[in-house]
Amino acid sequence: MRIGIEKSRNLMTVRLAQTIGMEKIVDYAVRLGIVDDMPSVLSMALGAGETTLLRLTTAYAMLVNGGRRIDPTLIDRVQDRRGRTVFRHDTRSCDGCRAETWTADTLPPELPDEREQVADPRTAYQVVSMLQGVVQRGTGRRVRAVGKPLAGKTGTTNEGYDTWFMGFSPDLAVGVFVGFDQPRTLGPKETGSSVSAPIFRDFMSAALKNQPAIPFRIPPGIRLVRINRETGRVARAGDKKVILEAFMPGTVPSGDEAVIDGGYNPLTGELSGGTSGLY
Repeated sequence: MRIGIEKSRNLMTVRLAQTIGMEKIVDYAVRLGIVDDMPSVLSMALGAGETTLLRLTTAYAMLVNGGRRIDPTLIDRVQDRRGRTVFRHDTRSCDGCRAETWTADTLPPELPDEREQVADPRTAYQVVSMLQGVVQRGTGRRVRAVGKPLAGKTGTTNEGYDTWFMGFSPDLAVGVFVGFDQPRTLGPKETGSSVSAPIFRDFMSAALKNQPAIPFRIPPGIRLVRINRETGRVARAGDKKVILEAFMPGTVPSGDEAVIDGGYNPLTGELSGGTSGLY
């Protein structure tokens, strides 16, 4: 059954990539810094390409950061023996940071945000909302034990050679990779959900222990709509399995849309048609 479900998901992913066009997927992958170049072939939608943990974590951080570019660094600042800064990764100017006096009535200085906007903030939030669903009711359910607003995604390569969990809170992005230096399977049935997600869970439990439960920031221009989880259509009165999905103006489902499904029935092992319902 699990093989059938995974096959259905993969088919749905490929069909979705084919529908929207691999050119758009490649464009976003490059803009988010996941890769410098990517072949425009459907297998890339299933993770056939390679990247690094730092690059992928940075990409997820850009999503929760409202689609603004982030330049990762391992060194924030370097000072000489007299305390003089000789290198600073953050190049923003802050005149108010050098105030000679400070009182309780003094407002903190505001730093200019000059980072490049690599994705529409509304689009970025839609992905964040989807990744919240992974934690709330998907393969990242183990992470719910942290008890704070979190989002993320599991990942598993063929035969369980590599497992991932990429996730974030509103203010902290974390990437977990588990695998051997000399690639070999981690063991039967080991996945990102069973191996990497618990590491992320334990880390975030400690990191956010004394922090308030801050909700994800919703940008202007987003409408949250009640959707029937089973049908994918706008929820009606009396529906029990209801979730909130983020839509841009003019894209709220009316009920006439078609759905791109996996085209695979795990119970019969047969391929079905291409669309049904609402996506």
